[in-house]
Amino acid sequence: MITRRILLAGCPAALAAARAVAPPSPYGATPSQRQLAWHELEFTAFLHFTVNTFTNKEWGYGDEDPNLFNPEKFDADAIVGALADAGMRGVILTCKHHDGFCLWPTRTTDHSVLHSVWRGGKGDVVRDISQAAARRKMKFGVYLSPWDRNSAHYGTPEYLKIYRAQLSELLTGYGPIFEVWHDGANGGDGYYGGAREKRTIDKNSYYDWPRTWEMIRAMQPDAVVFSDVGPDVRWVGNERGIAGDPCWATFDPVGEDG
Repeated sequence: MITRRILLAGCPAALAAARAVAPPSPYGATPSQRQLAWHELEFTAFLHFTVNTFTNKEWGYGDEDPNLFNPEKFDADAIVGALADAGMRGVILTCKHHDGFCLWPTRTTDHSVLHSVWRGGKGDVVRDISQAAARRKMKFGVYLSPWDRNSAHYGTPEYLKIYRAQLSELLTGYGPIFEVWHDGANGGDGYYGGAREKRTIDKNSYYDWPRTWEMIRAMQPDAVVFSDVGPDVRWVGNERGIAGDPCWATFDPVGEDG
C-alpha cells in the first residue's frame, strides 16, 4: 500500500486516471441526507418532563388538573447545560404525552400550561428548552403523542385536525427541528373529555400518516421522523438499546397490526 501511494504521487497521469474512476453505484436502500445528519449526531437526550412528574404516573389518564404542573424552580439552562456537558448534541422534549397535557400554550386544548398556575399561565416549556438548546449549540426535537387520553375528539376525524394543528404549532414556532417523534401507544382507557371510557382505533388507517409526514416535510424538511411505522429512524433494536450485529433496517416496518 505504501509503495502504491508513492508511485501515484510520482505519476500525475496515473493519479488523474484514478480520480476519474467513478465510484460504484449504490446498491439497495441508501440513507437520505437528513438520515446521515441524524446519524452523525451520535448522542442525544430525551426529556420526559410533564404533568406526570407531579402525579408519579408513567402514563397520565388525561383528567389531571393543569394546576398540578407548577415547577417553581424550573431552569431550562441547567437541564440543557448538563446534557451538553455530557457530550450530547441534541435534545428531544416530550411536548405532549398520552395524557394530552401540552407543555406549550397551544390554541387547541385547555389541557396545557396556559391554564396552569405556573408562571401565571404565561410559561412555555417548549420555548425555554428550545432556546436553551440553541444557546448550547444543540439540536432540538419534539415528541407529540398521537394518543390523547384527554381529548373528547380522540377516535374521530376531528381529532386528526387537532393533532396536526398541534404539530404545526411546534414546527413553526420554535426554530429548526431535527427530529419529530410519534409513538406506538394508541387507544385504550381514558378521560376523553369526561366520557371515561375505552376507545380503540384502527392503527393501519386512522392517523393517515403519509399526509402528516408530508406536512412535516413541508415545514421542517431537515427533520427525521420516528414512529413505529417509519419513515426515517427507528429503535436500534428495542427500548433497552440492545441491537443485534449486524443491524440493518432495509425492510418495510409496517406489520399486520399496524
